[in-house]
Amino acid sequence: MTMQQITDIKELRSLQMGILDDVDRFCNTHHLRYSLSSGTLIGAVRHGGYIPWDDDIDIYMPREDYERFLASYADQEGRYRVLDPNKESHYYYTFAKVVDQRTRMVEKETKGYEIGVYIDVFPVDYVTDDMKRRQRVFKWKKLLYKIRRCKISNDNPLHSQLAYWVYRLLPISVAMIERWIRQLIVLKTPTETLCNMTEAGPKMKGCFPAEDMATVVDMPFEDRTYKAMVGYRDYLEHTYGDYMALPPEDQRVTHKFEAYWL
Repeated sequence: MTMQQITDIKELRSLQMGILDDVDRFCNTHHLRYSLSSGTLIGAVRHGGYIPWDDDIDIYMPREDYERFLASYADQEGRYRVLDPNKESHYYYTFAKVVDQRTRMVEKETKGYEIGVYIDVFPVDYVTDDMKRRQRVFKWKKLLYKIRRCKISNDNPLHSQLAYWVYRLLPISVAMIERWIRQLIVLKTPTETLCNMTEAGPKMKGCFPAEDMATVVDMPFEDRTYKAMVGYRDYLEHTYGDYMALPPEDQRVTHKFEAYWL
């Protein structure tokens, strides 16, 4: 199969925004909440679009909306597909991605698993308001995600070769680990705090008041408008501190992407 490489970051961003357009359309039609998040939301607030050196898009969904989205999302032309961590075999990530099926991304993390240009879709879960208990939850989830990563990766994702083989050879299945993780992070009873509890989620400082995501507002991004949690400034301050300050120049680094048209 001959593939044409995508080398222009503007072309990559155009593909990502095409995906986001469709997710936005679907969520608006089906009354699902989502919010721009992480660096994408910083970019929207600080730059009116992408952070100049950024090349990805992240969104948050409350757990209930996230589960409904995974169960029902379908674009009108079959161009896009949602990758559900609970259904995709050999899937490395612990959160969903919506991919453009006309493309391929080459990533170390997805070696042996074909994935298209994508946007990341993270669930946000209620977190206990008891700080000591919250510390224990974060400690356990970090360990369980580390074991899961060793189980599914042929390349050592840890600094220690010994720890990698100890975790990899533990007589427990990936499915069992994932059940434990879900029991740990998915709370049925609402609390006053939310957090992205996936492996790619922030540390405890990234927890934010649930009221910040009670509703969503319109947020300009590039030449379009998407959704952001109503308390986006509070969320950004909890997670990043002074999010309006530019990082040092040596930290303004664009990820090296490798993408192709099929």
